[in-house]
Amino acid sequence: MVSKKPRVVIIGAGMAGLTAANKLHTAAANKMELAVVEGGTRIGGRISTSEFSGDRIEQGATWIHGIEGSPVYKIAAQTNLLVSDQPWECMDGTLEDPVTAAEGGHVLAPAFVDPISRLFKNLMDFIQCKLDAQAAGHCAGELSVGSFLRRGLAAYLELEKEKKAAAAVGSWSKRSLQQAVFAMHESTQRTYTSADDLCTLDYNAEKDYVLFPGEEITIAGGYSGVIDHLASVLPTGVIQLGRKVERIEWAPAGGDDGGRPVTLHFSDGTTMSADHVIVTVSLGVLKVGTSEGSSLFDPPLPNCKTGAISRLGFGVVNKVFLRLNPDYRQDEGFPFLQMVFHPSDSDLRNPKIPQWIRRTAFLCPIYSNSRVVLSWFTGQEALELEKLTDDEIIGGFSRTVSNLLPSQNHSEISQKFDKLLRTQWGSNPLFWGSYSYVAVGSSLDDMDTLAEPLPKYSGVDSAPPPLQILFAGEATHKTHYSTTHGAYFSGLREANRLLKHYNCIINY
Repeated sequence: MVSKKPRVVIIGAGMAGLTAANKLHTAAANKMELAVVEGGTRIGGRISTSEFSGDRIEQGATWIHGIEGSPVYKIAAQTNLLVSDQPWECMDGTLEDPVTAAEGGHVLAPAFVDPISRLFKNLMDFIQCKLDAQAAGHCAGELSVGSFLRRGLAAYLELEKEKKAAAAVGSWSKRSLQQAVFAMHESTQRTYTSADDLCTLDYNAEKDYVLFPGEEITIAGGYSGVIDHLASVLPTGVIQLGRKVERIEWAPAGGDDGGRPVTLHFSDGTTMSADHVIVTVSLGVLKVGTSEGSSLFDPPLPNCKTGAISRLGFGVVNKVFLRLNPDYRQDEGFPFLQMVFHPSDSDLRNPKIPQWIRRTAFLCPIYSNSRVVLSWFTGQEALELEKLTDDEIIGGFSRTVSNLLPSQNHSEISQKFDKLLRTQWGSNPLFWGSYSYVAVGSSLDDMDTLAEPLPKYSGVDSAPPPLQILFAGEATHKTHYSTTHGAYFSGLREANRLLKHYNCIINY
């Protein structure tokens, strides 16, 4: 009698899922059945390379955050993805020498902006333990990143009172302008973390977040090339697109009939049984799937899991790509524009600048002298952006640029942009957002809890846990969460967990 091979089903064909599939297939192709089920019509998940006006752009993951030790960089280098004949997003890195303009058409001198920028950087370096307490000039112990930053700003402004008062700039007082420049940096920091409000971002977790050393770069050949490489080793039929999982039925007490203990129920009414399922869906999908009235898991996950899912943060970050109107002169190029706005409680706000753009920090070419410019949105503004028409977005940006830079090239052009592409991660039911963060009230331990397989090992006897449901994805990695390399490591972790379970040789 030939014993059946164990069947492993991976839910999600993003970085975590395809890393796990790649590892399992290359290490144990003849020892198990393997399937990757993906609810969408493409592979890649929150990695999605596209093209806009002749340039290669990234709708999702964009940067390799440090090339030294990054598995993503290693794959990109080995597969010739670091060179391209086609222009690509941020191909010359992060643009320098920004133009900082305040509402009302006031270009701010670097001598005014730089001290606030240094203050913000020093405070963030202190939070992340890159700067000692004496250099930062402030003490720790705050509950949130936002509250600590505001405390630091207040202390700075108190010291500034002793200096000779500077003349007002238009409708701005010196103090209000300093606060607004600081708020601009807060908006940029929000895009790094996906937190709608930095006051919801846990202070203590920041010091444990790990970035690889070395240069931060984008991938010339497109981030999707890394995904394609991982998937290339899998036989035809392993990846099944358009297979959205509606319910995961599992057996906490273990199977007692010799059958496969997990059954996946798909949106088209079909089912698939499995011995092991690796769940790599986003934290956003887990939040919706474990909320009251939802039943992604049957029976529901244990309280330790649902508690971790509920406490951890998961935010929305969207990108808007705009093409400059052909009539817009290109002799000087569009600047790297840092945008400074009056606060929401100010009576001085220009009504022509829409609310959804006011917590956006910058608008800049995707590379030097490109006719495509880019802006990032986070939180409520990112969700609002998804509901607007193209004309509303183009009009809003055109009016804002005219207000901030009234003398910039061809200010008489009413519409400075003629085409756009925007992402919509917040309303996509396959993701419900962009990436995770450690929210106030949660901790890195919640990410460890989320990563634990089910059923949970009781420790009553020496038998290993049956590993019915395993969890991977960026939100399950406590030092590299929110990154593609965190997702990669988590997929590798769960594949190796299964290989060890079956006593397979693991080659890291």
